[in-house]
Amino acid sequence: MENKGFAVGRDFFLVYSPEREDPGNPTYSTKNIPKVVGGITPACTEAGKTLYEQIVDRVIAVTSPEAAEFSKLLENIFRSVNIALVNELKMLADKMGVDIWEVIEAASSKPFGFMPFYPGPGLGGHCIPIDPFYLSWKARELNFNTHFIELAGEVNTAMPEYVVAKIADTLNQQGKSLKHARILILGVAYKKDTDDIRESPGVEIINILKGKGAEVDYHDPHIPAFSGMRRYPHVAMERVELTEETLKYYDCAVIITNHSAYDYEWIVDNAQLVVDTRNATRDSKNRKKIIKA
Repeated sequence: MENKGFAVGRDFFLVYSPEREDPGNPTYSTKNIPKVVGGITPACTEAGKTLYEQIVDRVIAVTSPEAAEFSKLLENIFRSVNIALVNELKMLADKMGVDIWEVIEAASSKPFGFMPFYPGPGLGGHCIPIDPFYLSWKARELNFNTHFIELAGEVNTAMPEYVVAKIADTLNQQGKSLKHARILILGVAYKKDTDDIRESPGVEIINILKGKGAEVDYHDPHIPAFSGMRRYPHVAMERVELTEETLKYYDCAVIITNHSAYDYEWIVDNAQLVVDTRNATRDSKNRKKIIKA
């Protein structure tokens, strides 16, 4: 490209600001989420800061685009590692006969030095399951191993298989095989009260169950149909209606996403069996029909 003599920070200003959002969060939106900004030069940073101050309540200026992006990666890795930790402890607690949700609630009473994270069927969305591994790739170029990132990825990506194994064990206890079992997945969005299906563990669980010969349908109040997933382009489905008759038809209902629209007491009362991956049914009176996964 021909050099026209333009200088960055004098004739044009190059700034980077990483994405920060929390889909479905009623409290935080673009305006009141602090914005991190890093420019090529101090003048670039100042220009970017001035721009974003017209839009958001608070701007955090850092010294470079690299520092801005690294801050985003730290946020994602922080969540990935801590979710992996609590997912691993969930599996251990299950073997020990301990309710991990009760443990987290008790630990959360500590007013300092603890932040609760919650287990689930796996990670979804674009950021946490993917972005940390960009840093791992870059680290390998520098002959550096990112052990925490890799280990967290191993734990979190294993969770859908763990959920399927829990479903199979639950059916086995009822004298039923996973093959040809009728299974209803409740919630395929990766996050509560959203219609975002990117990298959803629910879709991976559906894919695994279908591969093992189960008859699988889903319901999600926010997603009437889906197809063409990045990793599972062959999985295309339309939701079934959620009725009393529907629930009674399936051998097992599996709660993947704890949408607020679901009446969990009603679901437990009408389903033959419920596998709960999100602690949605903890206060249900009909506990005998619930298996925690």
